[in-house]
Amino acid sequence: MTKEKSTIDERPTVVPGNGSGGADADGPSRSGVTVDRPSSWRSRLTKLGSVAAALFLFVLAIQLMKKGAGAIAPRLEGSGLFDNAVQTLGLGWLGAYLVLSGSPIAATSLAFHDAGAITELQTFSMLSGSRLGASFIVLLVGFIYAIRSPNRRESLGMGVLALSMTAIVYIPGIALGYGILKSGFLSGVSWTASSQVQGAIDGGWGWAVSFAETSLPAPLLFPVGLGVILISFKLLDQVLPSLDGERHADTRGHWLKRPWPMFFLGSLAALLTLSVSVALTVLVPLASKGYIKREEAIPYIAGANMTTLADTLVAAMLLTRASGVQVVLAQAIAVGLITVAYLAFLYGPLKRGIMALDEWVVRTNPRLWLFVGLLFLVPLALLVVGGAIGPVG
Repeated sequence: MTKEKSTIDERPTVVPGNGSGGADADGPSRSGVTVDRPSSWRSRLTKLGSVAAALFLFVLAIQLMKKGAGAIAPRLEGSGLFDNAVQTLGLGWLGAYLVLSGSPIAATSLAFHDAGAITELQTFSMLSGSRLGASFIVLLVGFIYAIRSPNRRESLGMGVLALSMTAIVYIPGIALGYGILKSGFLSGVSWTASSQVQGAIDGGWGWAVSFAETSLPAPLLFPVGLGVILISFKLLDQVLPSLDGERHADTRGHWLKRPWPMFFLGSLAALLTLSVSVALTVLVPLASKGYIKREEAIPYIAGANMTTLADTLVAAMLLTRASGVQVVLAQAIAVGLITVAYLAFLYGPLKRGIMALDEWVVRTNPRLWLFVGLLFLVPLALLVVGGAIGPVG
């Protein structure tokens, strides 16, 4: 009797029709075809509207930053903060911490370069610094999860891993990328917006830029543009492909243990979301709940760090100087070559070495705080050393 009762209870509840053989507005039809709820359509329209708004704000922000950078450029020479590439590396690094994202700071470097405020080398180093600091949010989210999760080591370890993986790729990438840039290999690349595209931008966004120019002092256009680009990325984070670790944790498959599928997954995640912060932060809840091990995430982080420059390349193309595009491409090529070399030829030693460092850091609180302290001391030291060096042409 008990078994029979259990079987009956487990049968799905049948929702009656509307009397005419059709389906309820909120339920399945008799033929088994699911009818979308009205709220589902409203949700889709809302997302489409948010994507359109985010793209509009992204282009507007680039235009405002371009105008504002032109007004600020003459004042940067005497500021003592943009004298050389060492300082701009530190500024890009700390700036990414401040806004919890690397992309707005990367766009800032391109806007300053477009206005002639910083050199090609300074632009390259500021862009590199923005990438080195972009993963800080992963560690911050790891701290939050560590407070409410018993799996403290995995939560914090994922943040340490993301920052360490970024460093071991981008630090040698700075040397290789600048070598590519100075070799002249990319000198023929001029992927700036065509006159037709620029005309469309002037027609669609010119009124907003003109309104801002007449309403605000010219130097204020730059910080306003920076705020607008932060809003645009926030909108994209909310509506682009969802990367909710808690919701999708039960989909873990055996392929998560394979380096190359994870590498391509990370590449795709950063490319679709246009944010390495979003693509990597999802790893924290997955690790906290035990659905993914830290060592399994190494190729994913490598892939995300490689394709995260996609939105920066678009920003460079919307500006007028082809050298900005060449800077981004040199960085992307260098990071791509180093990443593929690591995974193809050095994956075993890389995994053992970086996991040994990760375990050492998260094992005790003093070591963790030492690691966090170094995250701030290194870019601050770059600013101090750059200030001591002084202006470099």
